Amino acid sequence: MTADLSQLVKAYDVRGVVPDQWDETLAGLFGAAFAEVTEATAIVVGHDMRPSSPGLARAFARGAADRGADVTEIGLCSTDQLYYASGALDLPGAMFTASHNPAQYNGIKMCRAGAAPVGQDTGLGQIRELVEGWLESGAPEPVAEPGTIGSRETLEDYAAHLRSLVDLTAIRPLKVVVDAGNGMGGHTVPTVFAGLPLTLVPMYFELDGTFPNHEANPLDPANLVDLQKRVPAEGADLGIAFDGDADRCFVVDENGDPVSPSAVTALVAARELARNGGAGTVIHNLITSRTVPEVVREQGGTPVRTRVGHSFIKAEMARTGAIFGGEHSAHYYFKDFWNADTGMLAALHVLAALGGQQGPLSALVAQYDRYAGSGEINSTVADQAGRLAAIRAAYEGRDGVTLDDLDGLTVSAADWWFNVRPSNTEPLLRLNAEAKDEATMAAVRDDALAIIRA
Repeated sequence: MTADLSQLVKAYDVRGVVPDQWDETLAGLFGAAFAEVTEATAIVVGHDMRPSSPGLARAFARGAADRGADVTEIGLCSTDQLYYASGALDLPGAMFTASHNPAQYNGIKMCRAGAAPVGQDTGLGQIRELVEGWLESGAPEPVAEPGTIGSRETLEDYAAHLRSLVDLTAIRPLKVVVDAGNGMGGHTVPTVFAGLPLTLVPMYFELDGTFPNHEANPLDPANLVDLQKRVPAEGADLGIAFDGDADRCFVVDENGDPVSPSAVTALVAARELARNGGAGTVIHNLITSRTVPEVVREQGGTPVRTRVGHSFIKAEMARTGAIFGGEHSAHYYFKDFWNADTGMLAALHVLAALGGQQGPLSALVAQYDRYAGSGEINSTVADQAGRLAAIRAAYEGRDGVTLDDLDGLTVSAADWWFNVRPSNTEPLLRLNAEAKDEATMAAVRDDALAIIRA
């Protein structure tokens, strides 16, 4: 097929429509290139429940085997289960998923041994160049001694590893509603929760890559509505929603109200610091709530602020030896999980914290939710740089206001802040604002939007 890899290879992964933008032939070339760039003698490959995933994953495996790599297929898995296999087996890995994207999409998330990320500057650019060359000249001939393709079950070991990191055996019994969105949470949750003092109410656990109930993207409030209704209807203690590949988790309290991912970050950070004797570095990106660095300092830890994006979080985790990292997009990273992100481990921390005391979740998380936030607001603009310059001109030199350029432009004062950053792929500016109260936040938000949309 004729493929435009500039549309297919993103900053952190491969993602596009099947078969319009890519197919099994191209997946085979990606497998060959992955083996070449990682110089791997063995790799591990997994896939989600999308109809196209098994064929694409097998084609990738054959491509890698043709370059001499032995391939271990772990079959149906969540993305963090693939990271577990990469870490536990110390092998480079590839996960076939398009996460929360619609059914016609698929993609590849790749990592080096120990779940170390493969992004544009850490191998993905080289992989793209190889594939583009082979599309021009034809696929390379298999090596004289191709690798083997075998299979291995990892779900039980993955579950056992997570349960070894968070002790839930002594918590009070909890009733939890889980919305898997017909994604991989329906595969992993029953095994991870097995034997714990939890009454599980499953929603949409049937694996179905056509997403018949709602998109598996809990970041969109529309996709949380069913869970929000079900939790109080069941008299449950909380609800948890996973995205399509189950690497992100979202939490709602006993009333069905969403819990901010920043509050979850602060709660888990406090628990991880306590587990490490009150010391350690915690990474947070610059659009998480100010609550996060406050809680980290209160618990004796050191907060470190990064740009938005998992490659930046993982790089800082490695550089600083951080014990935990969180993003406002509900990605949670753990040193004890090879610095990789796992929504399931974050969910276990929330369950342990709730079950370790008698109050409701709404009261527990209130101490970690101290400010009013706008959420992310996108604006289509023709001139990203021009609008950012206009914001800078409006706020520069104001008393008590500071500006910084870590990721877009952040404008901060004593009791409010906002960040505006450009999308890498679309003509958008993304605004996040936070303040001490709702009225101040609304004023700050509206002032910034007026400049952005002028």
